[in-house]
Amino acid sequence: MTPDIQFNATIEKSILTHWDHDALTDYRGRTLQYHDVARKIEKLHILFENSGVERGDKIAICGRNSSQWAAAFLATLTYGAVAVPILNEFTIDQIQHIVNHCDAKLFFTGDATSAVNDSSKMPHLEGIIHIEDYGVLFSRSDKLTFAREHLNEMFGKKFPKNFRQEHVHYYHEQSPDELAMINYTSGTSGFSKGVMIPYRALWSNYDFAEHVLGKQLKTGDNVLSILPMAHMYGMAFEFIYEFLHGCHVYYLNKLPSPAIIAQAFAEIRPAIIIAVPLIIEKIIRKKVFPKIQNNRMRLLLGMPVVNKKINSKICEMVTNAFGGNFYEIIIGGAAFNQEVEQFLHRIGFAYTVGYGATECAPIICYNDWHDFVPGSCGKAALHMEVKINSSDPEHVPGEIYARGLNVMLGYYKNPEETALALDSEGWYHTGDLGTMDKYGNVFIKGRSKNMLLGANGQNIYPEEIEDKLNSMAMVTESIVIQEGEKLVGLVHPDYEEAKNMGLNTEDLKQIMEQNRQELNALLPSYSKLSAIRLREEEFEKTPKRSIKRFLYQRAGLL
Repeated sequence: MTPDIQFNATIEKSILTHWDHDALTDYRGRTLQYHDVARKIEKLHILFENSGVERGDKIAICGRNSSQWAAAFLATLTYGAVAVPILNEFTIDQIQHIVNHCDAKLFFTGDATSAVNDSSKMPHLEGIIHIEDYGVLFSRSDKLTFAREHLNEMFGKKFPKNFRQEHVHYYHEQSPDELAMINYTSGTSGFSKGVMIPYRALWSNYDFAEHVLGKQLKTGDNVLSILPMAHMYGMAFEFIYEFLHGCHVYYLNKLPSPAIIAQAFAEIRPAIIIAVPLIIEKIIRKKVFPKIQNNRMRLLLGMPVVNKKINSKICEMVTNAFGGNFYEIIIGGAAFNQEVEQFLHRIGFAYTVGYGATECAPIICYNDWHDFVPGSCGKAALHMEVKINSSDPEHVPGEIYARGLNVMLGYYKNPEETALALDSEGWYHTGDLGTMDKYGNVFIKGRSKNMLLGANGQNIYPEEIEDKLNSMAMVTESIVIQEGEKLVGLVHPDYEEAKNMGLNTEDLKQIMEQNRQELNALLPSYSKLSAIRLREEEFEKTPKRSIKRFLYQRAGLL
């Protein structure tokens, strides 16, 4: 049964409750307090109303994370329009496709030049607005042009004695199933699909986070936003939940380097950290492993008398690398390397791995770090059910199904894909393969579409092979592909480390051959690699840092 809770009412309540608290900060830039955000929301509402935007109209938002992006998103929802966040990393063609496909009326963009130059390719738009200052870059509407030119005047007339808390009244959704936003998946296999997310899913994800983190986070606690807000993982758990809880969100506006991220962790000291595996793995491999993988440390770790103390010191060092002030690090978005995970578990580090999908806005599984089972992705989250489509879910992998308040309405203008993803009983078919133990812990084995078929019909999960390969000497990242009946590993080596060690390409090839032999010794005969090939460039990735696997499985690119 859907709770009688209104999401926009929760936004309204948070703004009124935390009126004079810091809300959104652009790292090394301006800070907006909650009343500043309310003021921006009100101005955008005046702009929408006077330019003819109606409830249910689509408003697209594309740009790097920023306080202005966040305010535009909140203004869209609280007006009753449908928000369409677009990943800034998408190509111009993809952005134009999404703007046209979703029938956007207005388009907020952080990239003024390309947007204006290509406005002719988005013929149904009434206007393009610059996120930075909400200036109109392009307009097909006299109403929009006039409204923006006279916005401050209109605002002054509406609130002649200053804008105050009693003036905050937002649109409240009429039904939990009302469409709140359309989120286009990052997609690794062609044009992405528009996931229709209802208000109940946004509220349900917030309520889940409030139940599992509400006692750990306090009003005014700092949070660092690293993941794209246009991706549901970053939006739900680095922005929406924290804003509704009264936290202070910092945005790394420019594409952050590992050095900037580490510096920001030290300065901001976030109370909770949301991350994809790649960020955690890079910091561990570059900042921690070199300090502990020496003969002296190995000797100390081998002594039972001091082992516990040494692990405690290592845990303290790793914790400080992430600011030293967080309750836990929640890792999701892609598979976590087993070597790094086993290391973190051994030292008692406060981490957990969750599981979700854009189609569930996004959470499906989670467990607090105290109860987390290594190798799993937790149990079914609050408001959700999970089952494995298998005759023996504990031992035989099957497709993971999810059902509950978080599940989407379907794909926008795509009934065929909707019918494939949602069955008549309301189960969302994730396309992921997994098992579930008797306690309800879910273990992901890989994407069903990535599963390879061995010569004798054996199921081969390339992610499991890649996880082992990624832990081997000089391997930065890898994917496993199939050529006929043979399996081949494509590897991007650690060229920086190779240069420091004076190794050339031939040396790397020999190391990879040694890796191949050691790897094959760990694998059944049907999943052994016939070869490892080097790649000079990093693999192309989606914004959540998953490798675009389909690009490397095409025969022409092998």
